[in-house]
Amino acid sequence: MRMIVRWFGKGNDTIELDHIKQIPGVEGVAWALHDVPAGEEWPEEKILEVKKEVENYGLNIDVVESVNIHEDIKLGLPSREKYINNYIKTIENLAKAGVKVICYNFMPVFDWTRTELFKGMEDGSTALFFENEKIKESDPVELVEMISNNSSFTMPGWEPERLEHLSKLFEQYKQVTEEDLWSNLQYFLERVIPVAKENNIKMAIHPDDPPWSVFGLPRIITNRENIQRFLKLVDDPYNGLTLCSGSLGANPNNDITNMVREFSARIHFAHIRNVKTYDNGDFIETSHRTKDGSVDINNIVKAYHDTGFSGYVRPDHGRHIWGENSRPGYGLYDRALGIMYLWGLWDSFDRFKKESQ
Repeated sequence: MRMIVRWFGKGNDTIELDHIKQIPGVEGVAWALHDVPAGEEWPEEKILEVKKEVENYGLNIDVVESVNIHEDIKLGLPSREKYINNYIKTIENLAKAGVKVICYNFMPVFDWTRTELFKGMEDGSTALFFENEKIKESDPVELVEMISNNSSFTMPGWEPERLEHLSKLFEQYKQVTEEDLWSNLQYFLERVIPVAKENNIKMAIHPDDPPWSVFGLPRIITNRENIQRFLKLVDDPYNGLTLCSGSLGANPNNDITNMVREFSARIHFAHIRNVKTYDNGDFIETSHRTKDGSVDINNIVKAYHDTGFSGYVRPDHGRHIWGENSRPGYGLYDRALGIMYLWGLWDSFDRFKKESQ
């Protein structure tokens, strides 16, 4: 596996590239141009600025996370043609800089959804938390205000230019069923996958987080059956997955270990993190250690090892520990601990395999 860390860019992240470089086994960053609105073309000169800055530290920019998809594409509006054309131009510009994988999602309005950004845990750390009943009783506007008021950084998936039209978006999505969303996703894929293939960039869709409907909005990348359906929409190796154990793991019915084995050839990027789930539908993010949550991280990493996975991996969200002040879920310390736990598992599987030969 090829270990990378998500980095939000100079001036938009508490984490420095020279600190990322010091984490053993890390070779690159998952990055994005967070100042470019969804639907706009990413300028080649800005891409090359990031490339130069990151490569100065001996790291790569192979994985972009994310090139966000404009809501008009998800809604299937006539204006989607403009935004799909911009997306295609962005793919071409990223290819010129040597990018290999684009992570994206197809979640309406919201990307990830949480009800608390700094939920206190017994050990004194804090973590992202989802309270099921609170979501059912909340107004989406209240959630937006909570997310927006709790961070001085840009929040991926919660960009102001998208959320300022929240009421209009919810009105538009009242007419959109899950089948409509599937159709709109297929239309998008049929346009962009041939371009991605021509430019040797693998597209990797991220599962819905959490993997069920929120505020009545349709969500479709939620389980094994839907992932199977997704991969068949455009059955091409360049149409693949960002398999996120935390997102899918919020639903205890999802067998992520078996998903890794079944979809291994189409997993281009892996997010490996743990969550602790509760019977009432609540969940909280934990350390990456298997016993600290409800997701079998040990067997998931073993499945990647057994299938010879050589793609990109990142530790995904971490807790906030040791008094670190950071973007919610994206401090340095716990993610670095997570990386070393994942490497420990991987190295153990490596050694066992060699000794048993």
